[in-house]
Amino acid sequence: MSPANVQSHQENAPAAAPSDGTATLAEIARAAGVSAPTVSKVLNGRADVAPGTRTKVEELLLQHGYRRRRGSTTQSQLIDLVFHELDSAWAMEVVRGVENVAREEGLSLVLSESAGRLSPGQTWVDGVLARRPVGVILVLSDLTAAQRAQLTSRSIPYAVVDPAGDPGDDIPSVGTTNWQGGLAATRHLTGLGHRRIGVVAGPSRMMCSRARVDGYRAALETAGVPIDQSLIREAEFSHEAGYAAGMELLRSADRPTAVFAGNDLQALGVYEAARELGLRIPEDLSVVGFDDLPLTRWIGPPLTTVRQPLIEMAETAARLVLDLGRGRQPATTRVDLATNLVVRSSTAPPCR
Repeated sequence: MSPANVQSHQENAPAAAPSDGTATLAEIARAAGVSAPTVSKVLNGRADVAPGTRTKVEELLLQHGYRRRRGSTTQSQLIDLVFHELDSAWAMEVVRGVENVAREEGLSLVLSESAGRLSPGQTWVDGVLARRPVGVILVLSDLTAAQRAQLTSRSIPYAVVDPAGDPGDDIPSVGTTNWQGGLAATRHLTGLGHRRIGVVAGPSRMMCSRARVDGYRAALETAGVPIDQSLIREAEFSHEAGYAAGMELLRSADRPTAVFAGNDLQALGVYEAARELGLRIPEDLSVVGFDDLPLTRWIGPPLTTVRQPLIEMAETAARLVLDLGRGRQPATTRVDLATNLVVRSSTAPPCR
């Protein structure tokens, strides 16, 4: 559907039908002291409503538990997919997974980025209300309570992939076994004989980062290896941040013989730091990543990493959203897919 056709549907959309909640559109309008068409404009994300009126109507929609009846208005054949950052091979794997399901269902994608914020801005929400997609998928992001209420009142289902924080039991989400992945990566290194194992962790504000480090700690404790805080670095999930953290670890007087990186991009940064310092992988330094991006099998040496099933996670989230939009209640709305360790050539027993 072209943008022009979408705009036409927005302008000619009928007023919302009575909700599944306790109040009708007309009752909301009377309580707000406005006309029913004004309430309809708010529901449809139209811009030509005064901010104060919009706020009052949204508060009443929330107060009365208003929910637009499914099928009462025309939906666009779109899935909205929003990332907190959209500039990595990791993100492309998620796009590929959602696109697989969208193609099967005859749907198109709308991609958005929240510029690093963990919640998208209100402008994005207004755009979603105007587009009326069949569903919304957020990646490493979350919605505010007000934004969730807005989508719920319009019967627009949503789900979170790899949530940054704890989304709560009532928020549909798809993640992975991050703790188990951190445990497996570190256990692999201790099994090779490493005792000084550094970790380049992701940002502590992200639940997945904390879980991976917790798995690292558990593996060390199980192996009887003391946890050395000087071997733990926190960094953004990027090549540049992995390089900087890797440099700090590898320049230390008693450097680690192995490094577990919080994602593959960080691991590539550690590779670069090791090369600049004249360290060979895996002879002088073992490295383990996390994600199993396609490029990790082609770098030199191929990277041992924890496979996070990104495509499957995205496909699961897309199907979850479509099921919810069709009125089907899944057996569970909180899904964690399994990780597994992929051993390649970047790990070996320590040489010292």
